[in-house]
Amino acid sequence: MAAIARLIDLNSTFGALFIGFGASSVAFGVLSMQSYSYFRRYPGDVWWYKSLVAALWVLELVDQALIGHAVYFYLVTNWGGVVALLEGPIWTLVVQVAIGATVGAIVKLCFGMRVWRFSRHNIPVTFLIMVGTLAQLAAALVFTVKAFHIPSIASVGQLKFVGSLALGLGMATDVVTAAALCYFLRGLKTGYHRDDSIVNTLTLYAINTGVITSAISLSTLILYDLMPTNFIFMAFYFVLSKVYANSFFAALNTRRSVRGRGTEGDHTTVPTFLMVGQTTKQEVHTDPVYSIQHVSASRSNGDFQPRMEVPREPVSVARPLFCGAGAGLEGERFADLRTMLSSLSR
Repeated sequence: MAAIARLIDLNSTFGALFIGFGASSVAFGVLSMQSYSYFRRYPGDVWWYKSLVAALWVLELVDQALIGHAVYFYLVTNWGGVVALLEGPIWTLVVQVAIGATVGAIVKLCFGMRVWRFSRHNIPVTFLIMVGTLAQLAAALVFTVKAFHIPSIASVGQLKFVGSLALGLGMATDVVTAAALCYFLRGLKTGYHRDDSIVNTLTLYAINTGVITSAISLSTLILYDLMPTNFIFMAFYFVLSKVYANSFFAALNTRRSVRGRGTEGDHTTVPTFLMVGQTTKQEVHTDPVYSIQHVSASRSNGDFQPRMEVPREPVSVARPLFCGAGAGLEGERFADLRTMLSSLSR
């Protein structure tokens, strides 16, 4: 036993578990703050959005509790004893894999529905994302079932094919989702700076989300394939599901700030998302010399104070926003933008 203990690196096993638990605790704290911010900022959201947020938070709470139990078992209950590594994995460590995969699948399905909306119901791309998501979840569940039957936790490398398949499918799905969002969002640009800034912001969010989740999935995959006998890959996997949940919560919580650009938050002269389907009218006084407007009154003495305006040329402008029949491509783009904005509020 002493000889075996000398062969086991505590830094890459117990140390990796401890660091992973600390990182996942920080990620769960951020997730809790985001969930609180969501319910505070968007009390009028539809009930199923609120239920989804609550369900994801509860799943992550259970996931964090399972991680904490596993870390406590290996670092406290079996403190100084490496014999626990020669036995089968604790059940909480195995179930945590399924919980994390479920959270990731739910978030990916939601982002897949966003691709469905922004792509004008593109069936092949959306179908590819959905199939990849469900295949990854199925592979993770198979890994969970088989993990209960391995002789020791050090033998987790025996499940390398199934585990690599699940992680690889997850990474590929993230890349496809981010690429699809960037591609279809680019087609919604109108040439107006304020409106295009919203599209650029959503594109940046999609890229950042895909890069972060893909990077963690790729790191977990490489570490698991190269070093399956230590727990470094577990430390990355502990954080992965919380990154997915945080990305989804961030997409919900940033809707107000994104919509405020060039929409109801700003006064703009160009067509904006909320103005599509309406007619913008500018009414200007037709008096060629002066135009007097009563803008305020002193209720204490009943006197009115007229405001003099500079002379201006008579003009009346009715500006349709490319929404009528025959409007062409611009009208379709503005209609798509309106659809995109409405999807941000749902």
